[in-house]
Amino acid sequence: MSLTLRTISREQHLAFIQSLPSASHMQVPAWADVKAEWRSESLGWFDERTGHLVGAGLVLYRQLPKIKRYLAYLPEGPVINWYAPNLDDWIQPMLAHLKQQGAFSVKMGPPVIIRRWNAETIKKGIQDHDVKRLRDLEADYIEPRAFEVADKLRRMGWQQGEDGGAGFGDVQPRYVYQVPLANRSLEEVHKNFNQLWRRNIKKAEKAGVEVVQGGYQDLAEWQRLYEITAVRDHFRPRPLSYFQRMWTALNTEDPNRMRLYFARHNGVNLSAATMLIVGGHVWYSYGASDNIGREVRPSNAMQWRMLRDAYALGATVYDLRGISDSLDESDHLFGLIQFKVGTGGQAAEYLGEWDFPLNKLLHKALDIYMSRR
Repeated sequence: MSLTLRTISREQHLAFIQSLPSASHMQVPAWADVKAEWRSESLGWFDERTGHLVGAGLVLYRQLPKIKRYLAYLPEGPVINWYAPNLDDWIQPMLAHLKQQGAFSVKMGPPVIIRRWNAETIKKGIQDHDVKRLRDLEADYIEPRAFEVADKLRRMGWQQGEDGGAGFGDVQPRYVYQVPLANRSLEEVHKNFNQLWRRNIKKAEKAGVEVVQGGYQDLAEWQRLYEITAVRDHFRPRPLSYFQRMWTALNTEDPNRMRLYFARHNGVNLSAATMLIVGGHVWYSYGASDNIGREVRPSNAMQWRMLRDAYALGATVYDLRGISDSLDESDHLFGLIQFKVGTGGQAAEYLGEWDFPLNKLLHKALDIYMSRR
């Protein structure tokens, strides 16, 4: 297939995304409005023979201070045929175009899964003292074509960090936890939860925990719980304006793109979460909880409600987002995978994020700056 690449309109971009079973929420046109501090562009790949749009990418440009040179970033994208034998013909025109736009470096995250581990495999790994990381475990599923994609990218000159792009060092997590929903009944999904999760869901129901959806006006209450979580877990919270912008941008594009949930007990909100929906892929994206009321298990009740809602929407996968690849109980991120493994499901490893230096000097300077932050 011979391809041409050019800038496309938001309408063309959105229509292409809507024609697919799914795509990352960071590759919908409205994500550019969420990342307001970045300049953006929608790129389209066209089949020269038919003229049809066959690929799209949302590019975010971040300008260097004082000079008109940019980091070009395609988070969890672009949305192209990554397994095409002529992958080089897809990528090279993009690099040439981005260079013309003033980019000194390109970062992208191919939405290609390379390995999967089932919950049972991970549980056995946690009990094995010789196993420290997911990669120490034999995967239950391997996608051989993903290795070919990685080899092609290396031959083109794309690079990954010394850690191979693993874990939370990336801009986007390389490892995520997903509950497959396609061709399964809700009963089967629930049955696959571990005993503790099923018991906690029942405990929340018995205690009278109710899970409700919120709206834009409830984002301030969300922020209250989120900031409590930030203090407890030692991270810097995003401001309320970020979530207000996310809500407005995403739900203007599609009124069902972003949802907000609260789990409350005796009228007090104890947990909250945001949910994102693109086609058949549903993400639990941000979570928050109070320091009180944990004994009535609001988080389990909220996740079960969100998963059921995702199922009712026809989702094929419920994505609990990032995990660390560490299975070491002393690791501060171990609790994440331990909590998510309780849903059954699978850990998935993406190909990770890749960089292409268009200007080696500026790219190196950015590397040094990022390593010192």
